Amino acid sequence: MANLRFLEACRRQPVDATPVWFMRQAGRYMAEYRALREEHSLLEICRTPELAAEVTLQPIRRIEVDAAILFSDLLLPLEPMGLPFDFVKGEGPQLERPIGSPADIDRLRTFEPRAALAPVLDAIKLVQRELAGRVPLIGFVGAPFTLASYAIEGGHSSNFARTKALMYGHPEAWHRLSERLAAAAAEYLVAQIEAGVDAVQIFDSWVGVLSQADYREFALPHTRRIFDAVGRRVPTIHFGTGTAVILGELREAGGDVIGVDWRIPIDVAWERIGLDRGVQGNLDPTVLLGPTERMFSQVDDILARVGGRPGHVFNLGHGILPMTPVEHVQMLAQYVHSASRRAR
Repeated sequence: MANLRFLEACRRQPVDATPVWFMRQAGRYMAEYRALREEHSLLEICRTPELAAEVTLQPIRRIEVDAAILFSDLLLPLEPMGLPFDFVKGEGPQLERPIGSPADIDRLRTFEPRAALAPVLDAIKLVQRELAGRVPLIGFVGAPFTLASYAIEGGHSSNFARTKALMYGHPEAWHRLSERLAAAAAEYLVAQIEAGVDAVQIFDSWVGVLSQADYREFALPHTRRIFDAVGRRVPTIHFGTGTAVILGELREAGGDVIGVDWRIPIDVAWERIGLDRGVQGNLDPTVLLGPTERMFSQVDDILARVGGRPGHVFNLGHGILPMTPVEHVQMLAQYVHSASRRAR
């Protein structure tokens, strides 16, 4: 493989420059993606290997990133479980029949991801053929808590009231649901690895709404099951937002690299996580909307706090925002490489 920086950093090995990739590095901030979306829905792209591969590769052609991430959606496993959904313009994903009671959980189906989600696995093979070792490819799944929150709320939520009501009011049903989601996610992630991804990330995007005690009781055992299933096959990343108070718990759940958002300095976060793990992050995505001088200054601060310690993967604290100038993303990736080289 021509560019091993990302994989080496995940393993806390020395690198010539800090590797960088971006969550949602394929998306609406790119004109070529917007052109595809004028002709195809998001789900159509996800379910068509050639389209998913094309979108995955778009940022690789234009931005100096050290990894590609498969273009897909973390909700895809819900449909074969009996929870169909679609994307509503301006509102995000909407489930047709959200889980409303313990009985709904018992009606969920098990599925074989190599059959039900075959288009995703085919897209992985197409991307790897096109990449030809240029950079590694990252696969991903949603963590049980985040998948459960979508399944129960029917979409995104500001307070996750329905999710927590089921969690607190019917803990046995909650654990049954989480066990099913963890089993499906684990098998799906292993299938992605078999198809050829070089690393994986588990997204627990909304887990920051939980306290330490609730995370430990209701989420940690189920997320750990996914990491245990992957084992040492490929490097693993554990991502969440709003997680400053549960970084130790995230580490306990698993991951060679723990994602850190912008709400906590990266050096403080790393101390909480433990220096025997890597860290990923942690620039605020909105910084890319402002002047480049401030963006570069914040990169310098992050790199200074890291201090050249092996195991840092540069990323944003969450995904690239749709209104972000593509030129700022290009300049950011270049600057991370050049500044980190100078610091070595």
